[in-house]
Amino acid sequence: MLQRTSCVDNIIIKIVSFSSTVQLGDSCIINGLSSALAVQREIEFFYGNEGNMANYRVYSEPIPFLPINESFSYYRQNPNPLIKVSKIDITGIAAGSLLHVGNSRHISMEARVKHIRQLLPSS
Repeated sequence: MLQRTSCVDNIIIKIVSFSSTVQLGDSCIINGLSSALAVQREIEFFYGNEGNMANYRVYSEPIPFLPINESFSYYRQNPNPLIKVSKIDITGIAAGSLLHVGNSRHISMEARVKHIRQLLPSS
């Protein structure tokens, strides 16, 4: 694990919702996943099968991760192993988001949202 210490004096969060996480402290692996289906209609009419996410490819298609083939070199110098923040003020954390204060080794996050808008034909 990294040898840096995170120090936050105050954290103020008004809302944490919809599978979101607030984590204080170090972690080795964080895997976050959020899937949402949003249907908007001008009139209230329900077919009954809108909630089946298997009907939409957006939830099953693999996300393409292209390999990085560029070479790079870097030099890191951490003369002070302390990251100090006086205040974090957040209005809201939602939709599978994460507030993490601390060190992480591996983080993988994914969000898939299908928006459907059904409007009446214009006359």
